[in-house]
Amino acid sequence: MHALRRSTRLILLATALLLLPGTAAADRNTLILEYENDLFGGEDRWYTNGVRATWVRTGDPGILHSLVEWLGDHTNLVDPDKPVSYAYSLGQNMYTPKDITDPDPPEDDRPYAGWLNFSTGLGQLRSDSLTRVIVIAGMVGPASLADRTQKEVHRFIDTDMPEGWDTQLRNEFTLMVSAERNQRLWELRTDGGWGVDVNAHLGVALGTPFTLAGTGMTVRVGHHMPNDFTPPRIQPAFPGSMRFVPGERWGWYVFAGLDGQGRAYDVFLDGNTYRSSRSVDREPWVGEAMFGAAVANQRLRLAYTHAYRTREFKGQPEDADYGSLSLSIRW
Repeated sequence: MHALRRSTRLILLATALLLLPGTAAADRNTLILEYENDLFGGEDRWYTNGVRATWVRTGDPGILHSLVEWLGDHTNLVDPDKPVSYAYSLGQNMYTPKDITDPDPPEDDRPYAGWLNFSTGLGQLRSDSLTRVIVIAGMVGPASLADRTQKEVHRFIDTDMPEGWDTQLRNEFTLMVSAERNQRLWELRTDGGWGVDVNAHLGVALGTPFTLAGTGMTVRVGHHMPNDFTPPRIQPAFPGSMRFVPGERWGWYVFAGLDGQGRAYDVFLDGNTYRSSRSVDREPWVGEAMFGAAVANQRLRLAYTHAYRTREFKGQPEDADYGSLSLSIRW
């Protein structure tokens, strides 16, 4: 409850900032802060927490100009004559079984695991599409510091302490490359600023934390909507839009969508790659339904997404849900 109160205060503060008069920004930099937690769904289990900070720099392709030019000449993925964005992220994910008070949780429940990761990538946001390629390196196991983080947070908010981190996955370096394409299939805009659009996305990730492919669709409805493809999310969810282009004045939209993924590997369920560890039988197909809202002006975008995810491992007693809160700051 204390965490939810702090989240509510953050929402109110950011909303107040959004209502301040905005001026056109140079749009060279964007800072994105993300917080995901299953307490938004009323539980503390499975995918229990994710945090990430991202800096996006937009400009000329620089040292990657040759790659961007080649992609532009041979595909329709990017336009070499338009700016490319570069992103740098630092994040941490936490996974726990259903009962965190059990020091020796059942072996058929999701193992304790943490993931500390750094990612870098490039992307191009156009009027009707978003293309992105990301490389992510990280550490699973005690080196992720997830056990210390969760214990300190639970001690601070005076709630049940997680007792089973001694059973977590062991230390392992991870590396992954992911690519994503978002395409606007249809849109309608009125002279009064109202709009609706339908967007599709396709993504693939290859690596040791996740190997998966998936697709989905979203619908947005709003007033003076910023140009984005729904708010950012932490992987393995489809990442959404880091950068956004605001409308003429502050605006908003609500959205809903469906995703489907085929997962060939998930270290947080399959267990350590080269060492013995706890594991469960992974479900090869995972679906997700989501809805949410975003509000933005020339400088800020505040967004909330609530996701319902189908069972990720065999024996999981029910589907899971969690919330994702993000704040983007442009300058």
